[in-house]
Amino acid sequence: MGTKIIIIDDHQLFREGVKRILDFEHSFEVVAEGDDGSEVVNLFELHQPDVIIMDINMPNINGIEATQQLIAKHPQAKVIILSIHDDENYVTHALKTGATGYLLKEMDADALINAVKVVADGGSYLHPKVTHNLVKEFRRLSIQEGESSVQTISRVEIRRPLHLLTRRECEVLQLLADGKSNRAIGDALYISEKTVKNHVSNILQKMNVNDRTQAVVVAIKNGWVEVK
Repeated sequence: MGTKIIIIDDHQLFREGVKRILDFEHSFEVVAEGDDGSEVVNLFELHQPDVIIMDINMPNINGIEATQQLIAKHPQAKVIILSIHDDENYVTHALKTGATGYLLKEMDADALINAVKVVADGGSYLHPKVTHNLVKEFRRLSIQEGESSVQTISRVEIRRPLHLLTRRECEVLQLLADGKSNRAIGDALYISEKTVKNHVSNILQKMNVNDRTQAVVVAIKNGWVEVK
């Protein structure tokens, strides 16, 4: 069975563009569309989608409020928030209300398709540009709460996990923590984007995590990467 998707965005042209991208993936089916967060609960109950892609800014009920209402009634719902904001406050607020994905509207087609696949499979997906900001916020809050292990990270030499990852995978992990996309990592290391994807997959498998955000958080906790 394919992945059923609902798109909710008040800008029709943008919504149509997202639908065209999703239509290229044969396993995806856009089953419904809406233009306001007030529609999300009814559309979910009517179509039972695997993933909802929803704009954060809408005139009546915004994406954050709509996500909160939906998750309260249907905790199993999986929501990807679309936003122009890369500030960590927006991201953390979206995640706290129950969203499992956060994409910037400057995303490319591959990022959108990958995000839907990851979230549909039960993982979480953050646009690479916001990952670094979120990790910095996580680190700040951890230090505020007095976690000595995190405080120590800022004072000691970074300990590369060479017992677990290859040197190249360590380099990729650091660039993930820097918030780089796969394409930017490839450019920095002079390797192809396909090779980067293979390295990321190996890193996730070796670290026993579901997605790149979890990998970065674990790396920060263990002092394996530098947060700049």
